[in-house]
Amino acid sequence: MATDFFQRQFEARRSTKWLVLLFALAVIGIVAVTYFATAYAVEASASSRAERYSDGRVGKSDDLQAAPMAAALAALGIILLGSLYKVSQLRGGGTIVAESLGGRPIQRNTADLVERRVLNVVEEMALASGVPVPPVYLLANEQGINAFAAGYSPSDAVVAITRGTAEQLTRDQLQGVIAHEFSHILNGDMRLNIRLIGILHGILLLGLLGRFLFRIAAHSGRSRSKNNGAMVFVLIGLALLILGFVGSLMGNLIKAAVSRQREYLADASAVQFTRNPEGLAGALKRIGAWVKGSLLGHENAAEASHMYFSKGIRFGLDSLFDTHPPLPKRILALDPRWDGKYPAVPAKAAVLTELGPGAAGLVGGAMSDSVSAVVVEHAAEQVGKPTEIHRAYSAQLVRELPKEVVEAAHEAYGARAVVFALLLDREKSVRESQLKALAKLTTPDIVDLTHKLAPVVDQLDVRARLPLVDIALPALRSMAKSQFQEFSQAFRALVDADDRLALFEWTLHRILLRHLQPQFVPLRPKRIAYYGLQRLGEACSVLLSTLVYAGNPPELAQAAMAEASQHLPEVSISLLPSEACNLAQLDKALLQLERVAAKHRGRLIEACAAAICADRVVKIREAELLRGISDMLDCPMPPLLPGQEVA
Repeated sequence: MATDFFQRQFEARRSTKWLVLLFALAVIGIVAVTYFATAYAVEASASSRAERYSDGRVGKSDDLQAAPMAAALAALGIILLGSLYKVSQLRGGGTIVAESLGGRPIQRNTADLVERRVLNVVEEMALASGVPVPPVYLLANEQGINAFAAGYSPSDAVVAITRGTAEQLTRDQLQGVIAHEFSHILNGDMRLNIRLIGILHGILLLGLLGRFLFRIAAHSGRSRSKNNGAMVFVLIGLALLILGFVGSLMGNLIKAAVSRQREYLADASAVQFTRNPEGLAGALKRIGAWVKGSLLGHENAAEASHMYFSKGIRFGLDSLFDTHPPLPKRILALDPRWDGKYPAVPAKAAVLTELGPGAAGLVGGAMSDSVSAVVVEHAAEQVGKPTEIHRAYSAQLVRELPKEVVEAAHEAYGARAVVFALLLDREKSVRESQLKALAKLTTPDIVDLTHKLAPVVDQLDVRARLPLVDIALPALRSMAKSQFQEFSQAFRALVDADDRLALFEWTLHRILLRHLQPQFVPLRPKRIAYYGLQRLGEACSVLLSTLVYAGNPPELAQAAMAEASQHLPEVSISLLPSEACNLAQLDKALLQLERVAAKHRGRLIEACAAAICADRVVKIREAELLRGISDMLDCPMPPLLPGQEVA
């Protein structure tokens, strides 16, 4: 039973719950202190300017009696509204975070060799991980060596690196850093990190408002020294200023508590990915030796301090508030023989000589047209756990793709033609019908390019089709909204023109829409609706029956379903007639199953693998279909390779 990926997802969600609890406790504390501090300020002010009545009683001004409650409610409102505003602002995902720190997207057609090297490494890592290739942002004004991944899910993730990272690291070291960031994507850390920014913003805003009120009230007090209200607001502003400072400290404590251990986990995952601890350790050593270190200079750097590869800002009490483990401890965990000395930094020119894609032979020699059933049976154990063999395979795969197809996939105009070519049917009459429908809905030049690319795409190995969709996604995300609408209509026309669309091609089109739509269409975030599979017998039956028929001869269908059902003993599953397993029903089933708690998806994928493997013959198309289904269940699966050994 696979647990690693799903356990990490569970722990990330549990950390989010702890974050909400800590935030609630911090807010309650701040509001309570605001109330009592304001009450004390009102009492002190009333005593200093007591109003003496004829009978000698001392009273307080009526207009100040409500001040403590008003101040407490105001503090609560500021915190909640500030946090809600920031959370709403960050709904755009990783792009918003990267741009707020001065990042700009690296264009795929860049002539800059350093930027091209970064893009190549990110592309390799994404394809090896089984996630869409994310846009890459460059913090061009930052010379410190740092990076981060941001987003709510792999669909809206971005990877950002500083100029210092791009220019100062060797390719192995850069791979280590990018692998570290991909581990955050796979471990579910991104959603937690981006929520930290939003939730803590309200507390930080309280301090800014306190500073503003203090200055205004202090100025008012100087100009009208007898104004009793001015003194009160001076004290209120001072209280908010202090509370804001305390809130900032609490916010940084929360960041440190949440993120430190996850950095160690990301380092360990990166080493597993690259099988090269020297690369990641070398990057950390380079930070220690580099005059700029890993520090960022942007004015917004502090709010995202917990997201960086290494410490991005200075904080006085590092042992308490640092969001990252100390650099020497991270290095020693990777290189126990390190002598504590940082190597000299080579000239930039020496680093830039290493622009090639790195060594990567074709994994397992000549590629067969099938995958070992044992590898597929253990596929769930590979979810979220890419290794160096997957990275090497992905690098080789990209190098062997036809140049004209890759170049087209790297820009928005050509990427549309690549996708259209992938969906064209092999049967001549159906293809002609599809092209006629396409000609009515998109521009002639895209239709012409689709005609040109179609014969090349037809010759592609089936194992290249999912990666090609992933490669095209960054370019497709750069479309204007009107272009996306035109693309969607043409895309749908191609699918509808072939009323017998094959299951694997349907999977390609669902994956593409799933990762592309959030960029252009406001969608509600998916929430967990099922914490068990007991109520999903019908959905499980549709999915498993579809895979049984896709991966086995008819006479083995019943046995295959029985084998798959063993992985879900609590679910009432039955083999449905083949006519009941149409694409509309499968779509409906997957929409339900993707809302199952992560810890149950592992067994679901194991059941899917068993449904395919019953006849002990797994074609590449069947293995890629399993990867596609896994992607639709938010479980990124690395390539399933012929000749691959199972640990």
